[in-house]
Amino acid sequence: MKYCLLALLCLAAFAQATDRQATELPESSKARDALGPGTVQLSPVREGNRVLISAEHADVQIEFCTASMVRVRSSWDREFDENAALGLMVTKRDWPPVVINTAEEADFYELESKQLLVRVYKSPLRLEFYASDGTLLSTERIEVGGMAQEVAGVSVHKKLQDSEQVFGFGQRMDFINQRGKQLELTVGRGMGRPHIIGAYNILEANYSPVPFFMSTRGYGIFLHTPYTSRWDMGHATPGVYSFEAEGGELDYYFMAGADFPALLDQYTAVTGKSPLLPKPAHGLHVGTYSGGTWGYEKHTSTDYVVNLGRTFREKEIPVDIIHLDSTWRMFGEQGGSGATTFEWRETFDDPEAMFDQLYDMGYSMVGVHVRPRYDNGRQYKLLDQARDAGMVYPEPNNTGEFVNFFDPDAVDWWWEHGAMKVASQGAMFFKTDEGSAFGRKANESDKTGPTGPEAERLHNLFPLAYAKAPFEKFSEHNQMRGFNLTREGYAGIQRYPYLWAGDWPSEWQYFKPVIRAGLNMGLSGVGYWSHNMGGFEHDPDPELYIRWTQFGLFSPIAHLFGMDHPGYKEPWRYGEEAERIFKQYDRMRYRFIPYIYSEAYQMHRTGMPMMRALVLEYQEDENTHDIDDQYLFGRNLLIAPVTTKGAQTRVVYLPEGTWYDYWSGETYEGQRYHNIVTPLDQLPIFVKAGGILPQQRVMNVGQETAENLTLEIFPGGESSYPIYDDDGKSKAYLSGVYAITDISVKAESNRTLIRIEAPRGDYELPERTYTLKVRRDGPPESVVEGANPLRVFGSPVEYEKNQSQAGWYFDDEAGELYVRLAGTSLSDISVAINQ
Repeated sequence: MKYCLLALLCLAAFAQATDRQATELPESSKARDALGPGTVQLSPVREGNRVLISAEHADVQIEFCTASMVRVRSSWDREFDENAALGLMVTKRDWPPVVINTAEEADFYELESKQLLVRVYKSPLRLEFYASDGTLLSTERIEVGGMAQEVAGVSVHKKLQDSEQVFGFGQRMDFINQRGKQLELTVGRGMGRPHIIGAYNILEANYSPVPFFMSTRGYGIFLHTPYTSRWDMGHATPGVYSFEAEGGELDYYFMAGADFPALLDQYTAVTGKSPLLPKPAHGLHVGTYSGGTWGYEKHTSTDYVVNLGRTFREKEIPVDIIHLDSTWRMFGEQGGSGATTFEWRETFDDPEAMFDQLYDMGYSMVGVHVRPRYDNGRQYKLLDQARDAGMVYPEPNNTGEFVNFFDPDAVDWWWEHGAMKVASQGAMFFKTDEGSAFGRKANESDKTGPTGPEAERLHNLFPLAYAKAPFEKFSEHNQMRGFNLTREGYAGIQRYPYLWAGDWPSEWQYFKPVIRAGLNMGLSGVGYWSHNMGGFEHDPDPELYIRWTQFGLFSPIAHLFGMDHPGYKEPWRYGEEAERIFKQYDRMRYRFIPYIYSEAYQMHRTGMPMMRALVLEYQEDENTHDIDDQYLFGRNLLIAPVTTKGAQTRVVYLPEGTWYDYWSGETYEGQRYHNIVTPLDQLPIFVKAGGILPQQRVMNVGQETAENLTLEIFPGGESSYPIYDDDGKSKAYLSGVYAITDISVKAESNRTLIRIEAPRGDYELPERTYTLKVRRDGPPESVVEGANPLRVFGSPVEYEKNQSQAGWYFDDEAGELYVRLAGTSLSDISVAINQ
């Protein structure tokens, strides 16, 4: 009887609200059956950082997380669900006290911190957000505005300002700037066959959606929901944007920031910063089908894998990480290729010896591919055992197959009875595939998995739980930093921590969308990102292979893998020219490890990705808003991949400042478009004036330490660069055990001053020396280190012969000054290059 009475009261309240809204809203919105909070009934109640406002139909809670970020929650049943997202998306819930001033006017309340003002209008309850200088950032005061409960979930409508542009939303392959677009965010890939209109549909691909965007207006919004969400960014109604979730309460974070980097820092403060991967993971990763992809499984063998590792070493092509993809294992009785038996295929004679041989060759980590469902093999009946133990995700009649990654006990069981079968033999990480299969049709079978409301709520969270489990378990088992490679993700996936873009064919039409996916990932707080360089399926023409791998070797993670039998994207399979150019860029990447690793640390600290859309650094420049095929690689390099077959030139946009062509040393003025000649062996690379690029010799990152760093300098005004160092393996960096070497350069009219400071920090850095490589128009009059003029060498031959002596020589043809310094990292070093 109580529930019937409650239902009648709710219906009556709904009817009253509908009558009121008929006078407030246009006819089109009445059809949506939306119920807003209504008129504020009581004065706001404050408790710490939280302010509770009770309105006719809903309670609204506004929590100041920081002075520049608030969390807005609306509940139509007047209860707030603290476990709605299972803690997988958000890592920080307890915030220090924030000074908040409150005021009341006739029509509204004001809640003000040092950096953000929230205005709460009373009738009906609607929100406005202002920056500390009084600039209106966001408002719900539009004809159809504000928060609402609808039949299909919850929603918000806000005003879209005339000049406002929006970026983010995860691994989108369609556009960078999403103003005027409609989006649906739910983990998955395009469905339907043939693949060309299904899984290879760049409009539908949604491997890692992130319900977060940043506006050029100076704010960002993170919709904290596990449910499918839909976003209309000014498509249906110009000047209005909306977002809605299919279920749960309305819960979003609003953050104000002067620029996109500040917003990313705040977003990743909520959802977690990326950890640092082990240092060798910043080198080259190679995946292999072990000699036989699907349909060729009989060709697989341990010998193939060992010979592959040996071939890379013999050809002096540096590699640090290898993973064995799906054909290493028996596919099982029920799940086919879509499940995991943890049982080696019979063609693998001695897996443990295989691991040992690869590690003896100097490979840092070797892992294997898995999927999130159990299956029975010939030896191990893991599916039966897991069901008997209650360790699968529950489905009717005990038919479950998915590992219940939401249950810590089930994760322990999976690790002990499944994962440890290969971890104990030498596997050091997993490639976790098919995270989208939970609650929807899997790619490799007709298996749908759990259905119903709870599965719908957990669908987007499953990839997070799936990646988290091996990341943490292997970290504990290996006694080192966690490492995991995964395909699907959602808000917070940067913690587990690296994605690849999916299995896009080796066709020119997919090359540029993959670049776009990486840029959007960076704009959504995910920094460790990769792709199957050269494409995945199909046999690429050598030109595409070269162009794609050039881009891949200047991606956050360099990941080489394909299923084109028998090529598999191994560089020697595409001709001598392709092999030569691949080797050139791979070795170049290894020289850049000090730069890449330093940028990775900054990503861990601030949330800034290594691969940055130009708009991320230059959002005031409208020319950058739609550029989706160029990016900054760290703070000092601009990369412009060539994505057109046969192109001998490409147009490159350079933002403000002066830029050096990395190859020729020629300088270009910024805020202009330039037509750049693009020989096949030259990826267009530019360095902003003032850029400092620390480099080392090509070496095995996991087993050697650089005894000398080369600092490649492109003078321009005053600039600096912090080189980051730690032990490359342990988690001690999280406790401050690292070292920073600060480099500063000041280019004056008659001299260039360079200072290399002794490392600071708790990590004891092995002593090292330094070489300078300075771009300039002509030779200097002198080079002085401290108070000592350095010797001049007449030629590079003489310079190389006298390795033990400090000195310099100038390469007229290249426009490069080489300086070998006497000082070491044990003390500060000052150098003056005089005209």
